[in-house]
Amino acid sequence: MQAASDVARRETSEPPALRERFLVTRAHTEHLCEPLEPEDFVVSSMPDASPTKWHLAHTSWFFETFLLGPHAPAYRSPDARYAFLFNSYYVQAGERHCRAQRGLATRPTVRQVFEYRRHVDEAVVALCDRLDGDPTHPAGAIIELGIQHEQQHQELLLTDIKHLFWMNPMRPAYRCLPDAERTVQPLQWQDVAGGVKQIGHNGDGFAFDNELPQHREFLEPCRVATRLVTNSEFLQFIDEGGYRRPELWLSAGWAAVQAGNWQAPLYWEAADGGGWREFTLAGDGGVNPGAPVCHVSYYEADAFARWAGARLPTEAEWETVARDYGAAQLYSDCWQWTQSAYTAYPGYVPATGAIGEYNGKWMSDQWVLRGGSCATPASHARVSYRNFFPSTARWQFSGIRLAASA
Repeated sequence: MQAASDVARRETSEPPALRERFLVTRAHTEHLCEPLEPEDFVVSSMPDASPTKWHLAHTSWFFETFLLGPHAPAYRSPDARYAFLFNSYYVQAGERHCRAQRGLATRPTVRQVFEYRRHVDEAVVALCDRLDGDPTHPAGAIIELGIQHEQQHQELLLTDIKHLFWMNPMRPAYRCLPDAERTVQPLQWQDVAGGVKQIGHNGDGFAFDNELPQHREFLEPCRVATRLVTNSEFLQFIDEGGYRRPELWLSAGWAAVQAGNWQAPLYWEAADGGGWREFTLAGDGGVNPGAPVCHVSYYEADAFARWAGARLPTEAEWETVARDYGAAQLYSDCWQWTQSAYTAYPGYVPATGAIGEYNGKWMSDQWVLRGGSCATPASHARVSYRNFFPSTARWQFSGIRLAASA
């Protein structure tokens, strides 16, 4: 468990030098690749996922495009075609390779992509040295943004590799460290007083633009669960016909259940002789009853909450509990769906230029998730962080925290 006070202390503590944090972040991305074989780097398993090789190159392209291009005039890319291959969705930055075809690009090779990373790293380090700790230089903010962006892709790298390995009939393990059995406390509730609350980033440390500005929201009195929903609790939902009862589902959710033949969370499969098995980063195994249920869509989270006689929290309720009360499993297990649509905070203004496409352009048809997951870098999580995905997304480490009106 990571209490809200831990995050608050981290936000206000003095961070290491930008140059050091850049190098540590870049090295950690490559550390995550150590269990992989060269063949694992190239393939993507679905349109929403990207190859590991692409993540390694795209994060380098980000520094190259938004940092080195404007602030290091002598910098030259090792291959001008990389701008087309490794742009993601920044329309103002130029044309892009089709996302669904990223796994078909066998060149550049894995070796060449690592060479590309070295090339970019050397240029960024040289720029950091030229800044000489100047906190007012505009390049500093872009380096910080690039670090945070790379941490996002560290999590995406793991989620995409997990889906890739699950699609492989051999079901390889990314790491051979299965979850330990957990002792689960009975579900308890934190009473949250109503009133006007300050929501959003408080100005200490880094924040993405979608966490700003801090603003006031009025909350009705409510209760929020002090821990996440477990696999064993979700099994009760399945056993009581949760996936066969249309009255529990939003209309579009019921359509998704029918179209996808959903019968359990993603990565769960019926076991021979009854019961369920679950694929994790440690490979195939039995469902750990005490672990939090994971890889559920917004629709599944909403249906479970309705079955349980509860609801999902709003993001303002979640943030209030995390900031003012504290609860278990806020940041370390699963992202938690909220019933809040992903929209702009009052007074939100996106950045100018292509950087402004980072968050603002996605503020429609998506839901906010709060907290963090087992794949989220610890220094990346914070109480005001707003993750977001569409209603049907299941391949992310997304789970359920319940709420109820007082």
